[in-house]
Amino acid sequence: MASDEDRHWIREAMVLANMAAENDEVPVGALVVKEGVVVGRGYNRPIGGCDPTAHAEVMALRDAARALGNYRLSDCTLYVTLEPCTMCVGAMVHARVARLVYGASEPKAGVVRSQAQLLDAPYFNHTVTVTPGVEREGCQAQLQAFFRRRRAEKKLR
Repeated sequence: MASDEDRHWIREAMVLANMAAENDEVPVGALVVKEGVVVGRGYNRPIGGCDPTAHAEVMALRDAARALGNYRLSDCTLYVTLEPCTMCVGAMVHARVARLVYGASEPKAGVVRSQAQLLDAPYFNHTVTVTPGVEREGCQAQLQAFFRRRRAEKKLR
C-alpha cells in the first residue's frame, strides 16, 4: 500500500521525468531516498549521453552511490515513474536496494510485474520489496503525452 510519502516522492520523480522529455528522452525519472532524504536523482539520458545504460534508475543509483560513498544502497528506496527493465532490476539487486516504488506499468519491457517478475525469482541473493502503481495515472499521462507529441512531430516531417 502506497503512503503519502510514496506519492510525494513519485511526484518528485515526475519532475525529473519532465527534464528527460525536455531533452527529447523518454520521460522517466527516478529518485533514491534514504531516511526521508533524497540521496540520488536521475532521468533518462541514453540518447543525449550516447549511453545505453543511462536509464533513470541507473543514473539515480550511480548518484546515490557517489553521495553515500558506497555502492550498496541497502537502506534506500528507489522511486521511479515507470516499471523497470531487466538491466535496471539487475542494478537494483546488485546495489541491494531495499524497496522499489514505481508509477506506470510497462507492458512490453517491464520485468517487475508485467513480464518476467524478476524480483520474485528465487535465484537472486537479495529481495527487493515492491510497491507498484503509485501515481500511476499521472505517470502514464506523462508518457502518453510525450509519445503523442513525438508522433505529431514525425507527421510534420
